Amino acid sequence: MEAMCGSTLQFSPWTGCDRIGGKPRAAVGGMVLNLSVRKKSGMNWIDLSKSACTRTSPRQRKFLVLSHGCKDCLESSTIELGNLYASFDKNCLLKRKAREVASCLNGRCIFLVGMMGSGKTTVGKVLAEALGYSFVDSDCYVEQAIGGESVAQIFNHYGEKFFRDNESEALQELSLMPQQVVATGGGAVVRPINWHYMKQGVTVYLDVPLDTLARRIAAVGTYSRPLLHFDSGDAYTAAFVGLFTLSKKRSDAYANADARVSLYHLAANLGLEDMCDLTPIAIAMEVLVQIEKHLIGK
Repeated sequence: MEAMCGSTLQFSPWTGCDRIGGKPRAAVGGMVLNLSVRKKSGMNWIDLSKSACTRTSPRQRKFLVLSHGCKDCLESSTIELGNLYASFDKNCLLKRKAREVASCLNGRCIFLVGMMGSGKTTVGKVLAEALGYSFVDSDCYVEQAIGGESVAQIFNHYGEKFFRDNESEALQELSLMPQQVVATGGGAVVRPINWHYMKQGVTVYLDVPLDTLARRIAAVGTYSRPLLHFDSGDAYTAAFVGLFTLSKKRSDAYANADARVSLYHLAANLGLEDMCDLTPIAIAMEVLVQIEKHLIGK
């Protein structure tokens, strides 16, 4: 048999139990979670699926005491929070920063630019959710406009120029739509007209070292990357050589971005030895910081 009771947990700068508004709460750290506690087989279970955090102190603690009034549940439980707490805390901080930056953006779009494999789509989705924006991948936008063929198929059937023409049309259309985070294709920066469209919003360059890019792409294969795919040879070597050639052609163009996020420097500032340990939330936070600097400096 399973018993249910609702409890509210408040993380505050001390460890202990308290009652707020007549309802039992427990305190440790920096946010409030609304949780359900279940007793099953003599153990307490915490259901985090409906939890919600509110703005409180960002201090962290590893342990939490949960008090409740349900007679079928234990009177108190100690929960090891660890990385779970940090995850909630970072999400709250990201959304707080997003609210601050959104007031400066005034609905303008954000265009993420960078080499293939730099994480524009992954970071873009996190950024869009934090801002309450829509997310669009410009490559997918082109694919849908042409009839569902993949970028690789479009390159094979019609050539790169055909794709670039449609990419420019897509960016023109997207530049007219407010409150969007757009992940652009790696080569979108080559055409000056595309910068004209993207500058209607704010452009951010995700700068990732070539070695990291090559490792990422080699891990998933180069089949979806028409400018890097070779039928033979080591995947990492092929990716690195191809990326090196492309970066020489595009580096000056990337410098046109309004803001730059260097994953190398971000990892160093966070004390991480491997850039692969950077989370999308951490990168999205840095994007917002750099956008804010750009907007305040204008």
